Amino acid sequence: MTEFVDVVIVGAGISGISAAWHLQDRCPDKSYVILERRENLGGTWDLFKYPGIRSDSDMFTLGFRFKPWTSEKAIADGPSIMAYLQETVAEYGIDKHIRNRQNVLSADWSDAEGRWTVRVDRDGEQIEISCAYLMACSGYYNYEQGYSPEFAGSDEFEGTIVHPQHWPEDLDYSGKRVVVIGSGATAVTLIPTLADSGAGHVTMLQRSPTYIGALPDVDPFTVRMNKTLPTKAAYVVNRWKSIVFQSAQYQLARRFPNFMRKTLMTMAQRRLPEGYDVDKHFGPSYNPWDERLCLAPNGDLFKTIRSGKADVVTDTIERFTKTGIQLNSGEHIDADVIVTATGLNLQLFGGATISRNGEPIELNDTMAYKGMMLTGMPNMAFTIGYTNASWTLKADLVSEFFCRVINYMDDHGYDTVEPTHPGNSVDERPLMDFTPGYVLRALDYLPKSGSRAPWRLKQNYLLDLQLIRRGKVDDEALAFSRHRAPVNSTSA
Repeated sequence: MTEFVDVVIVGAGISGISAAWHLQDRCPDKSYVILERRENLGGTWDLFKYPGIRSDSDMFTLGFRFKPWTSEKAIADGPSIMAYLQETVAEYGIDKHIRNRQNVLSADWSDAEGRWTVRVDRDGEQIEISCAYLMACSGYYNYEQGYSPEFAGSDEFEGTIVHPQHWPEDLDYSGKRVVVIGSGATAVTLIPTLADSGAGHVTMLQRSPTYIGALPDVDPFTVRMNKTLPTKAAYVVNRWKSIVFQSAQYQLARRFPNFMRKTLMTMAQRRLPEGYDVDKHFGPSYNPWDERLCLAPNGDLFKTIRSGKADVVTDTIERFTKTGIQLNSGEHIDADVIVTATGLNLQLFGGATISRNGEPIELNDTMAYKGMMLTGMPNMAFTIGYTNASWTLKADLVSEFFCRVINYMDDHGYDTVEPTHPGNSVDERPLMDFTPGYVLRALDYLPKSGSRAPWRLKQNYLLDLQLIRRGKVDDEALAFSRHRAPVNSTSA
């Protein structure tokens, strides 16, 4: 027999843990399982093992609202975040619902049965689980393969080439010349760590610069609040201070881009050697927050460059050679190790095939309601976090709202909910108002958003509190219906 649970959550990272906690808190009579492809929970924080892996958002907002982050360190390393997640699932009994090594292959909605059938590969055996509700919490990139462009001559290089998503535990870079290709958050994290942990010299090779801001990893305001207030009160104050700061910084950058650009460039200039070409190496052609702004805790990247342990080369690659990288400018960079920190491949639902009555659903034909439910996909929610703030802020809002939807349906005798496509009354927009390479490469694959609410979100947590947390569930954009007898669920 096919097992039935009320809710299947796909993914045991931050989003899946948030979904589980909210279900337990708001829908305690619902049975649920979390299906996790990997051996361990944690998602991103279990996958990435490269040196220096850390949060690029403060932990007071990357942490859960229901589980205070008690350390004074606002920027935490990967192992500390994993320990926090493991403590969270154990404390709330969520760990009992997690099933590891469960690769979700497909999910099919049946109009006749009013339920999802989820097909899962479990250690080579295919099984099916049926559910009334599906929550896709598997993030938005491909866990199997990072993005790495084809570089001419890469097979000729006699050193080691590694992508950060697949960092070998035994990689020895002691005393070696390391070139990191890329200028995003991964490169900005890797370079100071490699330089300070034994690399001979590190070069950041970038095609174009990225905006980088410097913030202390321990905020003096946080220290003061922790000493002054009780633990829970201090956490609330620190969390809201971070939320307001993030929102204000983003709004300032979008409204006054030249001012923010000058501020960031001045910040870099003060930390770099005198006469350094800041505009060439740290002055992007785009406005701040057209792409995600990178964070250098305590200005560590700038300190590493200033010390001479690392340098930045802004150029384009002609080809790899036996001994390094030949640039189009004619310069050659010698290297023993090349790290291709060139980004991610974007993928929704962990690559699972989504269908309705056996007919595959093309994601780019759908439109996202409040950035969390898709037209043509009943009784389903998905989580994509903010691009300009902590992922968890959005994950918690999605979990909260979907639980409200479930309770509303129970209270009114409905068993199906589906966003109704607004048609020509709303213009189509990209799902993500954001232009890094991994998003641009996937625009033809992604669902659409719309030109106005509730089909459009503004990447603003404070506005989303009103739209999502306080917004009504019986929205005209949602179609509720009832057409089948209730299913007896088995506890999971």
